[in-house]
Amino acid sequence: MTRCRLCGSAALASVVDLGATPPCESFLAADRLDRPEPAYPLHLRVCTDCWLAQIPPLITPEETFEEYAYFSSYSTSWVEHARTFVADSVERLALDPDAFVVEVASNDGYLLKHVVDRGIRCLGIEPSVNVGAAARDAGVPTLTEFLSPDTGSAVRAEHGPADLVVANNVYAHIPDVVGFTQGLRALVADDGWVSIEVQHLLTLIEENQYDTIYHEHFQYYTVASATRALASGGLTLVDVELLPTHGGSIRLWARPAEVAGEPSGRVAEVLDREKAAGLQELSGYTEFSARVAKVRRDLLRFLIDAAERGETVVGYGAPGKGNTLLNHCGIRPDLLAYTVDRNPYKHGRFTPGTRIPILPPEQIAADKPDYVLVLPWNLRTELTEQLAFVHEWGGRLVFPIPELSIVEANS
Repeated sequence: MTRCRLCGSAALASVVDLGATPPCESFLAADRLDRPEPAYPLHLRVCTDCWLAQIPPLITPEETFEEYAYFSSYSTSWVEHARTFVADSVERLALDPDAFVVEVASNDGYLLKHVVDRGIRCLGIEPSVNVGAAARDAGVPTLTEFLSPDTGSAVRAEHGPADLVVANNVYAHIPDVVGFTQGLRALVADDGWVSIEVQHLLTLIEENQYDTIYHEHFQYYTVASATRALASGGLTLVDVELLPTHGGSIRLWARPAEVAGEPSGRVAEVLDREKAAGLQELSGYTEFSARVAKVRRDLLRFLIDAAERGETVVGYGAPGKGNTLLNHCGIRPDLLAYTVDRNPYKHGRFTPGTRIPILPPEQIAADKPDYVLVLPWNLRTELTEQLAFVHEWGGRLVFPIPELSIVEANS
């Protein structure tokens, strides 16, 4: 029997069943195309006792992250987001050169390089060998490890307690949420701060962002469920910020329970919004599956109609979320000839399950397709500007989420 990984309850209710798909970051080299591909159920459920939304831990973090295809620095807006966060945190927490900052899941050093530039001591903890090496090459001290209570204690013993621990876009990626939270507590100073960014389940449901459900995202948080998760490791939520990143995220500010004090008014405001949306009762989840099915029908109808008119459609981007969308819709190269990506690691590879070729971005201008399907829809503003050249030959941009929309020149 499947049980909630936070509270242990067996009271799990179905939210949406997306069938079975390969892990979203398992991009295929050409010599693997004739080999079988494992696929795993992708079924989101919510615990009706603690209201943590989750999928079963059918793959391990080791399978996903020991060699990882995602490099944060390839997103211009994400690097700027990190720079702003560092600047604001230095001011908010009065961090000086004697401070110590640790980032968990530090990727290629996209955030900590701004800490290094300020002369503040720091350390990244990154499980992926390849992206961790890129961070070290960029001058960011990086430890290749998964965070656990033991890892946190070892880092603290060697480097001292951290004044700030950052965990951006990783709190959803770990099946042992209690052990990971205990690791955060082991890292942070007894009077220190923990900052966590994670996608907000409220916007995922309201904006129909179902493609952000994939196997490396084991759980999906409201502020209410995140508060319970933090408490499992001895941390208390003291403030929350609503962010536009990834279609709508929350930045959780937490401290050790002994020094936390009362939470800010913003915590109560977001909790009230979640309650009003029905996310602490089943009514908030019951219509989601039907809205997901409509996205699939609308996108397939558009692609089939374009093919029958003899029009060409290619993709832009090869993010993990795109592979949930492509596999759920059953899209193959007959409907999407190829997709492009800025990350050279993915060039010459194929999307998992759907086996769509991934090419360099220059291919779009060479081929002048009628439509470009933008898979990282959460970067709409950035990519609408970057891809404005598509309109020069009458091409149009297509965004599939939260609902199908087509962007034409001057629209």
